[in-house]
Amino acid sequence: MIVTVASGKGGTGKTTVATSLALAAASLGAAAANGQGMGNGELRVQLLDGDVEEPNAHLYLRPYLETREEVGLLNPVVDEARCTHCGRCAEVCAYHALAVLPREVLFFPEVCHGCGSCALNCPEQAIREELRVTGLVETGWAGEVAFGQGTLTVGEAMAVPVIRALKRHASRDPDSLVILDAPPGTSCPVVECLRDADYALLVAEPTPFGLHDLKLAVEVARDELGLPIGVVVNRDGVGDQGVEDYCRAEGLLFLLRIPLDRRIAEATSEGVPLVVAFPEYLEQFQTLYRRVERLGAKHIAGARVGIGEVGL
Repeated sequence: MIVTVASGKGGTGKTTVATSLALAAASLGAAAANGQGMGNGELRVQLLDGDVEEPNAHLYLRPYLETREEVGLLNPVVDEARCTHCGRCAEVCAYHALAVLPREVLFFPEVCHGCGSCALNCPEQAIREELRVTGLVETGWAGEVAFGQGTLTVGEAMAVPVIRALKRHASRDPDSLVILDAPPGTSCPVVECLRDADYALLVAEPTPFGLHDLKLAVEVARDELGLPIGVVVNRDGVGDQGVEDYCRAEGLLFLLRIPLDRRIAEATSEGVPLVVAFPEYLEQFQTLYRRVERLGAKHIAGARVGIGEVGL
């Protein structure tokens, strides 16, 4: 099962929730492996940090990174000796990454999406493609948690290709839990992190600003992508009742409340996971995992029924 932890804005505590959920679920799996009867069989937990512009889950989990992979986009390289400057490549480029002049072809890598249309449509076969590195994907282990993170190269504009490369490392084992820590906001990188997920866990602050951004996140995750949603309220006790009233009106589940507490802020600012700094939260996050597991399983079952109904 893939659970994406997202939020409409930055700084809500999204990574705090994602890392503690991973550790709590892993503790259940370890308990089951030790025959203590607390877990769900051989549960394997994986956390992927999809906030590739500013990954920070490693600050909490301190993983040992074993692999390092360069990722990027295939960009066109024009062979001027074969090019007739017919302009076909520029015509088929939806992103205007190519401009054909009478004696030269200009290429703008910053807007190229690596779709390959230019090379495919060149009548003279004067275009080949070369990899332009735009980021890194690293994988390893943080105790019992399999860990992965993507890092976008400074100055690059498109995070989605790096996120896609990171998602290729997601476990496909039916007994695994993959927690994908999404970037903040509701733009294309967030949509890519939500795509293929089985459940969206949205972290919000109980303030007017937090409510505004929660509505945007709900619109993307539930209304556009059709995902089941649960809400975690962080810094509970500040602000107003707007978030709670909105969730009640929309039928959204409140799954966990984390209070506004200076001690929590101090611990997380030092890179200590919430369930480690305050062990009393471990059981709450284990309960959170169990609820998410049940709700996500219903979504997976419903999707399978839908596939069967259309005969696929």
